[in-house]
Amino acid sequence: MRADGNSCACVLGDIDLVRPLALARITCVVVARHGDPHRYSRYAAASLDWVDHWTQQGALVDRLMRFAASQPAPPVLFYQSTGDLLTVSRHRERLREAFKFVIAPAQLVEDVTDKSRFQRLAERLGLPVPPTRHLQPSSDPVGWDVDVRFPVVLKPVIRQYERWSKVESDAKAVRVDSKEALRELWPRLATADVEVLAQELVVGPESRIESYHTYVDESGRVVAEFTGKKIRTRPAEFGYSTAVTLTDAQDVVAVGREVVRRLGLVGVAKLDFKRAQNGELLLLEVNPRFTLWHHPAALAGLNIPAIVFADLTDGRRPPATSARPGVRWCDLWEDAAASRAVGGLGPRWMLFALSCEAKSGFSWDDPMPFVRGVAMPRLRARARRGLSRRLRIGRPTPAPSR
Repeated sequence: MRADGNSCACVLGDIDLVRPLALARITCVVVARHGDPHRYSRYAAASLDWVDHWTQQGALVDRLMRFAASQPAPPVLFYQSTGDLLTVSRHRERLREAFKFVIAPAQLVEDVTDKSRFQRLAERLGLPVPPTRHLQPSSDPVGWDVDVRFPVVLKPVIRQYERWSKVESDAKAVRVDSKEALRELWPRLATADVEVLAQELVVGPESRIESYHTYVDESGRVVAEFTGKKIRTRPAEFGYSTAVTLTDAQDVVAVGREVVRRLGLVGVAKLDFKRAQNGELLLLEVNPRFTLWHHPAALAGLNIPAIVFADLTDGRRPPATSARPGVRWCDLWEDAAASRAVGGLGPRWMLFALSCEAKSGFSWDDPMPFVRGVAMPRLRARARRGLSRRLRIGRPTPAPSR
């Protein structure tokens, strides 16, 4: 798809965003930490050192602009995380001097990434969201006395992992079953200085979370769309996806399209819904950015990153066919841990993992991201822990002091 001298893709993301671009034979330059799996991909022609997108947005933009100045044509910019989305959105005018990219309107980006603002927007537009209250533990010593129906889910207003990890190290959210439990948790929330939303719990496992994915061009036309649902997360409740599958849920498409229309959204987006026990789809969040889901969708016949690239470079747009339902994605290492936590790693999981069409970081034609970026660091860490344990066991017990 790329001829010599034409645009490359500059990827603020991970291997699951590099992979669909690689499938379309688009040259990628990645922004990555040392040791990140996608830095080892054979499809990464070069790499730029990562800069913190929360605390050093200006420095990250400077680095991107210097890179773009060295290119024969404006690169196409892809962004995957919330921090990268906010960086691109807040510096869009400067970045557009050197890059091409699609992105939602600036006000909408701010509204949907801040969950308290999104809640107000959703209520104003009549979107199907669960009842929610905004809490500020660091400045409100009695805010735990909230008027919502328990149980509730507490979520950070802005998903900044470093701060939220002081409250919950593994999961995206915390379940709270009563006012008493919230009162006990309040000091930890206040110490972490994190604003949260208390959202009424939609009962059911994470596998009831279904998603609508879309690309809407500048004219407002839906160019491509597909649906999916989670299979497993780690941890099992409010965790990060470790295995997902594409679906053909027409009710999710219908609700997703209506939400996108009311928001006036353009660009790419993922809308997460949770299906209630009565079948109603309740909107949990809107993420106007590229995601891991574009990897399995590309293998299922719908390569949205490649379509975006073609649109921005006046290239030949790949056909926007339907994504084949049933195509699955998994993170081998994380899904093994998730499966072990809920029942063990038996032959059933092994068969599932081997048959997954999309494996994060691993493909037979590009194995080094998994080997060098995933397996080797974890095996070295395990070996160090084992050595440390053996040294402790072999150390003589000191005599008790008298």
